[in-house]
Amino acid sequence: MRTDSSPGTLPAREHLPAGDAGTPVLDVVIPVFNEEKDLQPCVLRLHEHLERTFPYAFRITIADNASTDTTPLVSRRLEAEIPEVRAFRLEEKGRGRALRTVWSASDAPILAYMDVDLSTDLNALLPLVAPLISGHSDLAIGSRLARSSRVVRGPKREFISRAYNLILRGSLQARFSDAQCGFKAIRRDVAQVLLPLVEDTGWFFDTEMLVIAERAGLRIHEVPVDWVDDPDSTVHIVKTATEDLKGVWRVGKALASGSLPLDRITRPFGDDPRDREIQDVPKGLARQLVGFCVVGGLSTLFYLLLYSGFRQFSGSQIANALALLVSAVANTAANRRLTFGVRGRGGAVRHQAQGLVVFGIGLALTSGSLAALNAASSDPAHSTELAVLIAANLAATVLRFLLFRAWVFPDRGEDQPRSTVVATHTPAEPQQSYGPLPQRPTAHQYATTPYATTPYTPPSPYDTTEFRAGEAAEQRSWQDATVRLQPVRPTDTDPRNS
Repeated sequence: MRTDSSPGTLPAREHLPAGDAGTPVLDVVIPVFNEEKDLQPCVLRLHEHLERTFPYAFRITIADNASTDTTPLVSRRLEAEIPEVRAFRLEEKGRGRALRTVWSASDAPILAYMDVDLSTDLNALLPLVAPLISGHSDLAIGSRLARSSRVVRGPKREFISRAYNLILRGSLQARFSDAQCGFKAIRRDVAQVLLPLVEDTGWFFDTEMLVIAERAGLRIHEVPVDWVDDPDSTVHIVKTATEDLKGVWRVGKALASGSLPLDRITRPFGDDPRDREIQDVPKGLARQLVGFCVVGGLSTLFYLLLYSGFRQFSGSQIANALALLVSAVANTAANRRLTFGVRGRGGAVRHQAQGLVVFGIGLALTSGSLAALNAASSDPAHSTELAVLIAANLAATVLRFLLFRAWVFPDRGEDQPRSTVVATHTPAEPQQSYGPLPQRPTAHQYATTPYATTPYTPPSPYDTTEFRAGEAAEQRSWQDATVRLQPVRPTDTDPRNS
């Protein structure tokens, strides 16, 4: 997994402001490989739909993944005929590589992609990007597995899709319903810090991006879609499934080892109740209780194993004391990391010392209860002893949790640094400037910046622009530049309506 630095913690989400419509609000990328037959009908249909229904300026970008047929020629012709279409060629295959390259260099605040076969009903496009424009969500995906989705496909693909998503839920704890639907969108400010962490360049790109975003606490919006399977799809199911499983293992290993810097892509949630300072309301209580109970159960099993081992060469009292001491140290360390989320070595010795004090208080409580019982009755029944011990241990456990929470691992005060940094949302210009594109007469008058400065001249009749895969994502440093936007309709600038 990539662990290189990203531009930083995301600022609070904002609704894209209305203003001068200079830059397209939406950039829809269509990754293609040898799609000379389907490309033109797809682009024409998508362009007509966007002109008719989308109230902002838009762009359609054709990302050619090293096609060997006439796909680049078709792309170039569409670019020449339709002002809102751009064509770019990459000399290496990979859908993930194409999306990362084009998205990283795009100037549109909302980035989307869809498959060239247009299996997804385009009526879901505006609901897909609306939560991103409003600032409600960070990413949006189309879902074929939502209850209200209507899907037409064979049983084989249906089984594979559902099995794959079940694997994601079981292994990576994914909560989104459909990882591989070719219908997704993302805010550009999110893409700038999220994409450098995504390693895959193929079909697993979507899944890896979503898992990292979800683990970082970003908001993923799901849109039920109507979807019709393409019987002529060129996707190799077995090979793709194998690569996906390898990707699941790689991402799961990175998450377990903590090598992913997820804190760098967290963001405040604006006016969210979880960010408000409310007095006398403990933070994360439910999650901490669950973690404490899980750690407690595992600690009990660990104690029993230790006691059995120590009992082989010592008396019961010594074995009990040693097992309790070792398990108490392990319990404090586990609660420190898993329950209360404290990482690093800072304060570890102090926490262990405080944990032993807490352990001693609990031990004194249980031992004192037995002593009081023996003082009250010279020969108490065994059932009575068990009842007293259960009640005392329950009270000791509750006391242990409260002391852990209030004394050993208290919430950080206002004078201490927080784990989530709230970055100031200051619009800035990109560090590298580009010249304007030639102006074309269009219903949407807008200015754009090119994706690359190096022209590509292949030995063929058509001309394209060259990308080295991942260049924009890995070498360019982009800052957040929220543009002022204004709804644009086909009739706004049409000379026939003036």
